[in-house]
Amino acid sequence: MTSTTQPTVPADSLFGLTNLPYGVYSTPGQEPRVATRYGDHVIDLAVLLGDDVFARPSLNAFMAQGHARWVEVRAEITERLQGPIPAGAVHDLGAVALHLPFEVADYVDFYASEHHASNLGRLFRPDNPDPLMPNWKHLPVGYHGRAASVVVSGTDVIRPSGQRKGPQDPAPVFGPSTRLDIEAELGFVLGTGNAMGESIGAENADRHIFGVVLFNDWSARDIQAWEYVPLGPNLGKSFASTISPWVVPLLALDAARVPTPVQEPAVLPYLRMEQPWGLDVDLAVEWNGQVVSRPPYAAMYWSPAQMLAHQTVNGAPSRTGDLFASGTVSGPEKEQRGAFIELTWGGKEPITVNGQKRTFLEDGDEIVLSATAPGADGTRIGFGEARGRIVSAKPREA
Repeated sequence: MTSTTQPTVPADSLFGLTNLPYGVYSTPGQEPRVATRYGDHVIDLAVLLGDDVFARPSLNAFMAQGHARWVEVRAEITERLQGPIPAGAVHDLGAVALHLPFEVADYVDFYASEHHASNLGRLFRPDNPDPLMPNWKHLPVGYHGRAASVVVSGTDVIRPSGQRKGPQDPAPVFGPSTRLDIEAELGFVLGTGNAMGESIGAENADRHIFGVVLFNDWSARDIQAWEYVPLGPNLGKSFASTISPWVVPLLALDAARVPTPVQEPAVLPYLRMEQPWGLDVDLAVEWNGQVVSRPPYAAMYWSPAQMLAHQTVNGAPSRTGDLFASGTVSGPEKEQRGAFIELTWGGKEPITVNGQKRTFLEDGDEIVLSATAPGADGTRIGFGEARGRIVSAKPREA
């Protein structure tokens, strides 16, 4: 007879039945497998559901099954967790290792916060009466990133080296970045994509978006400033991006949907939605254990659906495991800015962290992103954390 158990989960847990995120875990001597988190327990889905699609080291095979299957499995997990659970399916969270939850097929990062874009415009173009570039309110601006540099929470981030040229430097120099920054974002994981030459309409995007992760787009501002004209970010961004180990299903975030800010001027037809939706997600940024910012995702100008529609409107293909991120989440108040270049106004206005005046990241610093959102039935749901510690630059090979 198979032994069963019933984990104890507090009613106010951020990982109750209204959340049920997906991740990949392993125990000593065991290959990684797909699981859900239930309270402080990790539930092996292959054992719980008897489906080998979850006995794999990533979510990709399950995500590729499509929206109808996602709905079906979520309902089945919810039902099974309310009855006896096979004991072999249940592990304490602290006793397992968590891994990158999906194979990242491609990665695009957007720039969807009007507050962030306006702040950077004021910093970089102080004499321009309009801090936004002329295209900003007509399309979701983005850049293609490096999928191989997406890492799971807890992975150390090596300080990048590259070319930089300060205003007083007669010529560019090479060395470790001295203006290393963060960008607190949400990432959206594509479950199913579109063929080359086709596109995904904004109104249909939520049938393709599987779920949401926390996302830290680490940024070397000095390398970025020298390289980005005229083609945009490259080495200043491509060295590392950290995501949380749990993918919160978009299906769990119905109660968190909110209208985007009013979009004026009117957008072109392919971006038009009956009601563009954002998400009421409250993020927190910890710098060496101290919360220094609380960015509100509800303030984001562009909807995730509009970002995906724009990304594919030219016929660019997308596929299972694609990841697109929102860009820095910033609100109208100083304490809501999601990047240190904003929070310290380009380094001119240091903030106090654990009694020290700080601007950009030093070796040994640790950043933790966390977030919560409204869930069904008046609950709140969590996203876990995206944690990264800065370590010294490595010597460059000759």
